[in-house]
Amino acid sequence: MFASLTTKLAMKKAGLSSDALDFSSSKSGKSNDGSVPGLDDLEESNSGWPAWMTTKKLPLTAQAWLSPVPPPVPIAECPKPGDLAPLDRDRQLTFGGGKPVIVLFLRCVGCAFAQKSFLALRDLAIKNQGRLTCIAVSHSSREATRKWVDILGGAWNLEIVIDEDRAIYAAWGLGLSTVWSMFNPTTQVQGWKEKGWLGIKVANSLQRTGTLRQDAAAPTNGGTHNGAGSTGGAPEDLSEGPSTVMGNKWQQAGMFAVDGRGTVVWAAKALRADDVMDLNAAAAAVGF
Repeated sequence: MFASLTTKLAMKKAGLSSDALDFSSSKSGKSNDGSVPGLDDLEESNSGWPAWMTTKKLPLTAQAWLSPVPPPVPIAECPKPGDLAPLDRDRQLTFGGGKPVIVLFLRCVGCAFAQKSFLALRDLAIKNQGRLTCIAVSHSSREATRKWVDILGGAWNLEIVIDEDRAIYAAWGLGLSTVWSMFNPTTQVQGWKEKGWLGIKVANSLQRTGTLRQDAAAPTNGGTHNGAGSTGGAPEDLSEGPSTVMGNKWQQAGMFAVDGRGTVVWAAKALRADDVMDLNAAAAAVGF
């Protein structure tokens, strides 16, 4: 009994429902013609796997833990103070207009650590409206990001950029993290303490309302928009790899401060999944 309870608690913290990996309904039972679903699918499949054993059949929150398709551009070196702000492939982020900018690259939608960074940056953007541009970049889908931001009370003065294929992340030197960065003791302890795990709530909302299908079919345009309804990045690739709707748990987070001339003056890459980075230091670097 205790083993079962521990397993359910661990899955909840990972953003999975207690029955997320239960495929018994797909594997057991016979159809009206007497065939066994799993075995017949296996015999007819060219790949050697039954039809139900594909990543697309997994819950969205489970797919976020799988290795994602690589970004469409090479992962560059992380910019250092004194470097010019990187230019991403689609020029979604622009700098040098005279106003300082703080850019937060979120770990993923539903992450409690991403939530802490997001809320702190939103407060900073509200306090310095008109003087400081604050941008949060999400690699989760437009609809998942919008739902998550709505749950958190809206974007307010914080600009949201969607980078579902992670091309902007790659341009800023942010790739995938290591197993240790996720499962080290410090991160695990902090993860159990946090309460802001909203991945299941966001995924259930998308599936219940049908916005998941709308998001996959909707065209995306480059550019940065205020609020959680912003667009950008590439549409979801339904033919290979796990779904990108909820983003990916292994994506590195980062935060950068850029002055009004377009020069990076402060930079940080998350060392662990629970590393929310020092927003006060980033703000101080650009005079706030």
